[in-house]
Amino acid sequence: MLDYPFASHYITVPDGRLHYLDEGEGPVITMLHGNPTWSYYFRHLVALLSKKFRVIVPDHLGCGLSDKPADYGYTLKQHIENLSLLLDSLGVNSTSLVVHDWGGAIGMGYATRSTERIEKLVILNTAAFHSNRIPLRIRICRWPFLGKFLVCGLNGFARAALFMAVEKKLDKRIEAAYLAPYNSWHNRAAIYGFVKDIPLKKTHRSYRTLSDIEDRLAAIREAKIPILIVWGGKDFCFNDHFYAEWCRRFPDADRHYFETCGHYILEDGRGLVEPLIEDFFFQMQEKKK
Repeated sequence: MLDYPFASHYITVPDGRLHYLDEGEGPVITMLHGNPTWSYYFRHLVALLSKKFRVIVPDHLGCGLSDKPADYGYTLKQHIENLSLLLDSLGVNSTSLVVHDWGGAIGMGYATRSTERIEKLVILNTAAFHSNRIPLRIRICRWPFLGKFLVCGLNGFARAALFMAVEKKLDKRIEAAYLAPYNSWHNRAAIYGFVKDIPLKKTHRSYRTLSDIEDRLAAIREAKIPILIVWGGKDFCFNDHFYAEWCRRFPDADRHYFETCGHYILEDGRGLVEPLIEDFFFQMQEKKK
């Protein structure tokens, strides 16, 4: 697979095997992907940062090379619990986080419960707070019957992301790599599960979970955890409203806004974004010496 020369590792969680990368040695950086990507999204960052850090990148259950149970809930709470199980099993008591898309809510779910374990945070086009701003193209994927057919049957969500989430056309081999784990109706269960799990109403199963995370975001600011925000300004989903909200909640964060980059900021911003993240981690590490 293009630019993915990493060894696979697995841990058994209550509902299946969770795949993860574990590259390099040193202070730990955990990277959390969203929907419909997988650990492949972070491949260039893994290669770069694993030279000086230990980089852990799980595929959420149902995603990437992890098991894809059909009868799993795929809820925000479950994903947070799986992350906690993984890091505990690896003996990780201190980690930085790099979060993107759904990885934001999952990562912040972990971070707000364990602020003493968090060293630094990198936020990439994501959210961890409530919003009713959801594009019609995503709302359609939530419609009964039609939504499931579009997402699981036609792979419409993952395929559409290949051109809707980027401003620069992806190489065909990269497109193939993103789609590879999601090659059947059964293997797209998590993609549909993530879409269904967007909590827009108070009666939604994950509404309280997200509310708890949002309420505790202030604890991260109070703990003075260093934060870097790297944002693609052409994001059709996580638009400037979300960027402004992160800036409001973390006014002291180091911010970098790329006007011409889309949701997949690590693809559109290749060559520009990685040095910023590398410098952020290296500078913070130098200050601790």
